Amino acid sequence: MFDILVYLFENYYTPQSCPEADVLARRLAAAGFEREDIHDALGWLYGLATSTEQCVELAARPAGQSCRIYTDDEYQLLGSEAVGFLSFLENSGALPAPIREIVVERVWALDERPIGLDKLKTIVLMVLWSQEAEVDHLILEELLSAQEDPRPLH
Repeated sequence: MFDILVYLFENYYTPQSCPEADVLARRLAAAGFEREDIHDALGWLYGLATSTEQCVELAARPAGQSCRIYTDDEYQLLGSEAVGFLSFLENSGALPAPIREIVVERVWALDERPIGLDKLKTIVLMVLWSQEAEVDHLILEELLSAQEDPRPLH
């Protein structure tokens, strides 16, 4: 599923440039993606659209000083590395609070506990893409960096 999300980011400049779900599913199948992964990705994207609609009111409120406290369940879901990365994005101004809440909700939509940092980065990237948010070049590079290969320690 995550390969499909990255594929969409790389091939469609904005979410509005994506075709309707049935056409998109055929294009993804033609690109070589598995039917189950396509179904999962389209369902996840539908959930993203729904979450975004629900967070519109939250986003309209003036930004103030706030602190996000993660519940024990959320902390187990995300893991300490992911919570730290979300804090980094918030502190850098790349991830406003309403968008952060969409990211956390979209992580809950997965069956993986805890989520790996590489997958969290893909989720953040897709949420920002769906919002058509401007992302600093260095933050974008960080979101696109693969964390699958551990860096050697010397």
